[in-house]
Amino acid sequence: MVLLDVKLPKLDGFEVLRRIRADERNRTRAVVILTSPKEERDLMQGYHDGCNGYVGNPVSIDELVEAARQFGLNWLPLNERPAR
Repeated sequence: MVLLDVKLPKLDGFEVLRRIRADERNRTRAVVILTSPKEERDLMQGYHDGCNGYVGNPVSIDELVEAARQFGLNWLPLNERPAR
């Protein structure tokens, strides 16, 4: 799982997400956007560009850990990986 902040100082996080998705090796990698402040347009852009989840700040470390756990419980058991 990749936790991605869209408010990066030099390269826009959405561009990072698009580059992640453009690489065949990363197309199935889970990417969750973690950013502040939560803005509807960022939420829509993140899902448009291929994120699997979006968590807006402020969020405590306990809430973040719980969100990651819930994400794993909901997504990982259903995830199927290709045969190597």
